[in-house]
Amino acid sequence: MQKNCTLGLNSGTLIITVANANLNLNGHLRVFLGLVVHPGYYPPPPSEMWYWVFLWCLFSSLFVHGVVGLLMFIMLQRHKRGRLITVVLVSVGFLASLSGGVITSAAIAGVYRVAGKDMAPLEALLLGVGQTSLSVIISFSRILATL
Repeated sequence: MQKNCTLGLNSGTLIITVANANLNLNGHLRVFLGLVVHPGYYPPPPSEMWYWVFLWCLFSSLFVHGVVGLLMFIMLQRHKRGRLITVVLVSVGFLASLSGGVITSAAIAGVYRVAGKDMAPLEALLLGVGQTSLSVIISFSRILATL
């Protein structure tokens, strides 16, 4: 049995054709991330709004803590207990932002629910990344206040 498989590029989008089924990777990735609203899109019910905002907060927080953890690991590699300090601080910081993200995501979803407003996928992205950004800003302002 022979399968037909072709690759193509159409206006910057990779198209893979496998057995007469077109898979648009760029389009599927955008829909998966929630950046594109497809024609049959229904906004999430109010009980799931907090989940979408929280997922974006989680992923952006993972990115920020991963970058900072890598930087700490590189800077503290010669320290006697530098690796342990890195793991502990990144874990505590991530868990604190995780619990704060759940609470603030639920509060945002509650406001949207009471207002009777639907949440677009891009709004969830902006609110989730905004939560992480505010967390970073508040963390830096607390450090400067102790100096």
